[in-house]
Amino acid sequence: MHLFKLKKNDKAQKDANRQGGIPEGLWVKCQGCSEIIYKKELERNLEVCPKCNYHFRINSASRIKIVFDEGSFVRLFDDLKPNDILDFKDTKKYKDRLREDYKKTGLSDAAVAGYGLIEKIEAASIIFDFNFMGGSMGRIVGEKITRTFEYAIDKRLPVIIFTSSGGARMQEGIFSLMQMAKTIAVISEYEKTHLPYISVLTDPTTGGVSASFASIGDVMIAEPRALIGFAGPRVIEKTIHQNLPEGFQRAEYLLEHGMIDMIVERKDIKNTLKNLLTLLINN
Repeated sequence: MHLFKLKKNDKAQKDANRQGGIPEGLWVKCQGCSEIIYKKELERNLEVCPKCNYHFRINSASRIKIVFDEGSFVRLFDDLKPNDILDFKDTKKYKDRLREDYKKTGLSDAAVAGYGLIEKIEAASIIFDFNFMGGSMGRIVGEKITRTFEYAIDKRLPVIIFTSSGGARMQEGIFSLMQMAKTIAVISEYEKTHLPYISVLTDPTTGGVSASFASIGDVMIAEPRALIGFAGPRVIEKTIHQNLPEGFQRAEYLLEHGMIDMIVERKDIKNTLKNLLTLLINN
């Protein structure tokens, strides 16, 4: 009933806005505190609620803008594009889903690969984009990660991966699950360089992504309140028939139980990465 009232009130507010001549799209409802925020204010605050500090999901372009020095990021492997090797269809064809998300995001797949400068320190990077099929990992995402680590080995660069993913892509079946072993294997080779691999976990980081490369960084960082885990809380509760602890699988719970190293707010991430890279590369 409460949810129904909220939805009804939201509709009433939109109707009132239209009648009062207020254009739609100027205001955003915070998913953390349910407060209404002026969209421009939210953008100025790096898509973080100024009232409750809820970190909204952001796309790969915004992440690059926040983290890397202006104009320094160079994209790699954009020629790699997924295809429907299994001729998969659920409620719609996989090839149609790919086409729709390409039109929506301008991306060929759920991860952007490249390199750039963070306060003048060069680093290779993978940035996931949840807007493309929930940031799911298929063959091309796994290949981009692999090639990025190989590039970093060749150029002797640190690697930073920003995850935002629902896990392995079911439309590619076993081929998507193979990427878990493939990415771990290339990271094992990368470790021989003694250069740092920093994993930044953002909301959400789940499934096969959390169970593979995302969880084996030399330094594990998370954004506040990010959902991080393999199966979702509801699935776990139904499986074990027990109630889970409050905040289970959230970044703060993982930090308290020693599964990540730190929680860093979005406004501080660039400076934190610069300090880590300075410390780890020079030592």
